[in-house]
Amino acid sequence: MARGLVWSPEAIEDIESIASYIERDSVWYAKAVVSKIVEIAEPIPEYPELGRIVPEVGDPAIRERIA
Repeated sequence: MARGLVWSPEAIEDIESIASYIERDSVWYAKAVVSKIVEIAEPIPEYPELGRIVPEVGDPAIRERIA
């Protein structure tokens, strides 16, 4: 059964900060980066084991996707 994806307040704040930083030079690229982050995260509820285990953490529940 698929789980839901819940963005933490810290994650949202980080994405907003990234977008604000990039937006200083290019609104288009800021939107593109945020869109890519969301696109990479979208399949997580359906495929929770997608991505690799973070080597320095070693916990199978914590994974990363490299785009």
